[in-house]
Formats: sequence, C-alpha cells, structure tokens
Amino acid sequence: MSRRKTERLLNLVICLLSTRRPLSAEQIRHVVPGYDPDNDEAFQRMFERDKNELREIGIPIEVNKDPWEDDPGYRIVRQAYELPEITLEPDEAAVLGLAAQVWQRANLAEAASGAMLKLKAGGVETDLVEGPLELRVDTRDASFPTLWEAVRDRRVVAFDYRSSGSESVLRRVVEPWGVVSRRGRWYLVGHDRGRDDTRVFRLSRIAGPVAPVGRPGAVRVPDGIDLRAQVGYAGEEFPERTALLRVRPGTCQGLRHLARQVRPGAEWDEVELAFTDAERLAGWIASLAADAQVIDPPDAREAVIRRLKGALQ
Repeated sequence: MSRRKTERLLNLVICLLSTRRPLSAEQIRHVVPGYDPDNDEAFQRMFERDKNELREIGIPIEVNKDPWEDDPGYRIVRQAYELPEITLEPDEAAVLGLAAQVWQRANLAEAASGAMLKLKAGGVETDLVEGPLELRVDTRDASFPTLWEAVRDRRVVAFDYRSSGSESVLRRVVEPWGVVSRRGRWYLVGHDRGRDDTRVFRLSRIAGPVAPVGRPGAVRVPDGIDLRAQVGYAGEEFPERTALLRVRPGTCQGLRHLARQVRPGAEWDEVELAFTDAERLAGWIASLAADAQVIDPPDAREAVIRRLKGALQ
C-alpha cells in the first residue's frame, strides 16, 4: 500500500470516528485529504474501495439513511471500533510470553514482538523468569510463511514436491489443515486433491515457491483431526551422513561450531558436517550465499544449486 493511500485511509478513519453525526460522501470528499475534488466518478470509485478495504480489516463503518436527506451518511461508532479492556490471568500472560520466546527467531518474530509490546503498554506483564533453557523455533524452510498464511486463511495451495527417495518432482494441490513441527522438522498436514486423501508433506522437500489457489475460506478442517498424530507417522528417518563443505575463513561460525572437523586452508577451509536430510542441509547452506559450498555428496550439492537457481529466477 502506498504512503498516500495509507494516509488517506487513516484520515478517513479519524474523520468518521470524530464526527458526532453521520457525514455524507460529499462532506467526506471535502474534509478528508486525498480525494479528487473535481472528478465525481473518480471520487466515487475511490471512496467505495476505501470503505470496502476498511471493512475487510474489521473497521465497522455505519451507514445511516435519514428520510429527510437525499444521500446516506457514514460514521464509525467508537464503541464498536475500540477493543474491550484486555485482562489476563498470570498463567495466561505467562503462556503468551512463552509463545513469544518460541517465535523470537522465526518468521513470526516481528508480529510476536509487536503483540507483546502492546500488551505491556496495556499493563499486562508477560515476562517470564529467565531460566537455563531458551526456547526457539527454527523456520528456515522458505515455504513456511506462505503455508502458515494459507492455513490461517483456509486457502488451497499448490507446490512442487519431491517424494522421499525420489528425484522426481510432482505438482501437488493441497487443502492445508495445519503446519506442525516434529523433531526439528516442519510438516504440512492436509487433503491432497490429486490423491483424494490425507497427506503429510515435509517442508524441506518442497521445491520452489508455494502458490495460493482460489479464494480464502475454501478449506474446511475436519472436526477432531489430530495433526500431531498424523505427523507422528510421516516419513522415515534417514541415516546420518557426512557432508564435505568449503567455507571462507572467518565466516559461518554456526556451521563451524557443529562441524565434525575443520581443516584450515588459504582461500577456503574444509568442513566435515554430519547431516540426515539433504534438502534441509541445502536450505541452510544456500542461506550462507557465497561463504559456503557443498562439495560432497552429490545430492546435497544439487539441492543447493536448485535452491540458488530458484532464488535467481
């Protein structure tokens, strides 16, 4: 959304909140900055779009039709607009604080931090006593944000998926029910339309971007579905292997910390790293850009190359 449009919508909300009586569209046109004072048709289109967008984000615009007036009037009733006072029990506030810690380094970190800040401003104490354990959720998988939004919006998604033990990539169209973490890996649970059955997909095996399909609200999650139970039977455990990598001196400290062995060199250091899932390793190495290269095994190297080509495209 452009800055000009944001300012116009904000001014419209302030105007409709401040008025004691409903304002006609013509009055709003001359009071709220940003509307075309000369072109009637352009104003009507813009005003209708603005009303719809405000309603879509939950701002209640009340329409009043006075029998003595030709045009309807608009206003926002403050009682319907303002949220009620938030009151949380100590254990409820503690749970929210714990959830914010979990997402601190994940894709939802900004939203979680903002929510905690607003609660603290309202007098709700969400801090937990610091202990020896620190909770984190790792969401390096590039498809996580889109899938999480699709689950939230009840929206069908389509993506290319590489099955276990196979190099073939097939297109899947899925009604997403939930995204679940198990043993450090993320899984999508949902209804596979192509196979007309419930399926579990490991996010690290999704190749390329996830595309939303159709309108929000189209997915219905079955009553009583246990997502964790579904993921509990998903996939096999891969045997541990060793990857040979080259990393630039002085970089990739996290990778070096987990390495089995590091052999210093002039331009590159050689690193031996244990791994089980080539796709998950590829996501990590690709995020290190030009500071790391996979030399062996070939499937892990090819997985990194695919991800980098996808990012370039």
